[in-house]
Amino acid sequence: MRRAILSVSDKSGLIQFGKALAERGFELVSTGGTAKALAEAGLPVVNVSDVTGFPEMMDGRVKTLHPKIHGGILARRHHPEDLQLAAQHGIGLVDLVVVNLYPFVETAAKPGIQFDDLIEQIDIGGPSLVRAAAKNFRDVLIVVSPKDYDEVIAELDRAGGPSIAFCFELARRAFSHTGSYDTAIAGTLAEVTVEGDTFSREQALKPSSPQDLLIHAHKLRDLRYGENPHQLAAWYSLDPPAGLGAPAILQGKELSFTNLLDLDAAARIVLEFDEPAAAVIKHTNPCGVATGASIAEAYVRARDADSLAAFGGIIGLNRPIDEATARAIVSTFIEAVVAPSVASDTARAVLATKTNLRVVTADFTPFTQTSGDKPFLSAEAPRAKAEGLSIGREYRSILGALLVQQRDQVIEAHLPWPTDSLKVVTRRQPTELEWQAMRFAWRVMAHVKSNTVIFTDAVRTLAIGAGQMSRVDAVKVATMKAGQSVSLKGSVAASDAFFPFRDGLDAVAIAGATAVVQPGGSVKDAEVIAAADEHGLAMVFTGRRHFRH
Repeated sequence: MRRAILSVSDKSGLIQFGKALAERGFELVSTGGTAKALAEAGLPVVNVSDVTGFPEMMDGRVKTLHPKIHGGILARRHHPEDLQLAAQHGIGLVDLVVVNLYPFVETAAKPGIQFDDLIEQIDIGGPSLVRAAAKNFRDVLIVVSPKDYDEVIAELDRAGGPSIAFCFELARRAFSHTGSYDTAIAGTLAEVTVEGDTFSREQALKPSSPQDLLIHAHKLRDLRYGENPHQLAAWYSLDPPAGLGAPAILQGKELSFTNLLDLDAAARIVLEFDEPAAAVIKHTNPCGVATGASIAEAYVRARDADSLAAFGGIIGLNRPIDEATARAIVSTFIEAVVAPSVASDTARAVLATKTNLRVVTADFTPFTQTSGDKPFLSAEAPRAKAEGLSIGREYRSILGALLVQQRDQVIEAHLPWPTDSLKVVTRRQPTELEWQAMRFAWRVMAHVKSNTVIFTDAVRTLAIGAGQMSRVDAVKVATMKAGQSVSLKGSVAASDAFFPFRDGLDAVAIAGATAVVQPGGSVKDAEVIAAADEHGLAMVFTGRRHFRH
């Protein structure tokens, strides 16, 4: 009789799989809760302790770590010496191992989890079983995910049994599984501080740069190509999966590398807003951003801020897509849209009339600034949103190296303006409407490629000068984009970094802005402030720069 060892934390599909194995002549050997579940389902099951002759002990810490288990897994069928030793010591051969590990990642994500409870979720016997079976893949099937159960049964029923290619693929999945598990443990323990005999993870949850950077990424899919057709590309999800690492793709053509970059840029902008907000993206820069009383109103405002550039653009929304918004989206050519969800079957049907339109929904909860009634937040924001965890970091590759930084967030704009952190440096104080417009502009400006100067009113962008060599050039590009169709008179301007000379400020005033928000900090600040006073502008320093390269 062939022998299968089953020891799983995730018991989904276990009973059906166990029945299928028993029907195919497997003896089921199991541990603890897994054995109990199989027995309660009426399946014949042998407890591991009956095989080893030793009881489970030390609160379950020692169960499967025994030669009669590991010898049965590691014995090579094509080595007569291995088989002779197994027979000599009464070791039964094992043909299949089904293991998934203690839920360490899920436990680590629980608020207030105690250190000792976390340590108990470090699986010892499970990884040993997995690695042993994967090492001996020619003779032993190793299964680490319920998703593989049906495929395993199909291979067992295959004429001649499972192919060597399939056995090797299961082994690769197994080593990836244990590698990810160890990475999660090492990454979590790197967040623990020790004071005397006290181990605390809470104190370590702050922006940090670990000495050893441990990253595990799972491939979601290959992409057709990268930024250009001659470049290979693939899409990976980081642990823990969230945002565009755990998407639902509802319809449309295959997503491209540049589509994903633009969807990311769109989501980042609308996440800055509590109120309904929409962004239209071209080449990672916004060509229109707006808020509204409804998400449909916000989208139409954002689209019409630069309707020519919006053609073929990428949309980000921070509310579910309702029917009105869906109809507005399909009224022009749009490449893709990302939103928390689609609100109704009717809205889905409207979107489906544009078969090539890519519709992506995702939960961006961990990336939001605060917990509360935000549209992208689930009922209980997960622990992963803490800035000290990996989800608060960004990764950029350079030639031969990797750069890591804390994700930029416009935290100074998450309260209504004015606030105590802002400094009015001109003789004229901003009006209430200018305060609202500057706060809006500041949240958008941080997501435009530097150097940038943008012009807005209180609810939408009017002109965007992105990625220029100087502030003066950025103003020129913005005014050129506004042209004759958009008046900048009475607008506000936002600059992602200080004005190094007064010429940039003069250009803003000539364009028609009445108020300016900028970080300040130039050696020429006094000159720039004087220029603002000459023009009768109100100017606010935030003390915080937001470059985006």
